[in-house]
Amino acid sequence: MSRALELARLAEAAGEVPVGAVIVKEGNIIAEGWNRPISTSDPTAHAEIVALRAAAQALDTYRLLDTTLYVTLEPCAMCAGAMVHSRVRRVVYGATDPRAGAAGSVFNIVQHAALNHRVELTGGVQAEECGAVLRNFFAARR
Repeated sequence: MSRALELARLAEAAGEVPVGAVIVKEGNIIAEGWNRPISTSDPTAHAEIVALRAAAQALDTYRLLDTTLYVTLEPCAMCAGAMVHSRVRRVVYGATDPRAGAAGSVFNIVQHAALNHRVELTGGVQAEECGAVLRNFFAARR
C-alpha cells in the first residue's frame, strides 16, 4: 500500500484525483498505475485499470490469476468488474468510497454470487493515510 500511496501522490502532482494502484504476484510488484483520466482524456484510465492493463502486458495474458491488487481507494463498479473479469485473486484497498464504492460500500461486485469469479477482499488498510490524501486534494480544490 505504501507504493500505491506514492503513486497517488504522482497523480495528484499531475492534477489527477490522487489514487494509486499496484499489482503483486509472488511477492513482487508486476504492475502499477495511477489515475490518468484527465491527462489521457480517457474515462477508463483509473489507477486500477492502468495497473490491470500493465499486468496483463507483463504476464502476456488477461487472466491475472494469483495476483493481489492494492489500491488507495475502494474500487468503483468499472474497476471492480475488470478485476472479476481478469480473475484477480485479491484486492486490498485503503479508504472506502461511500458514494461509488463497489467492493462493499455501495455495491459488492467483486464478491457478487451471480458472477463467475469472486475476489478476496480486504479493506481499510492504511485507511486514514489514504483518505487524508483524497480529503486534502479535494479541500485544496474548493
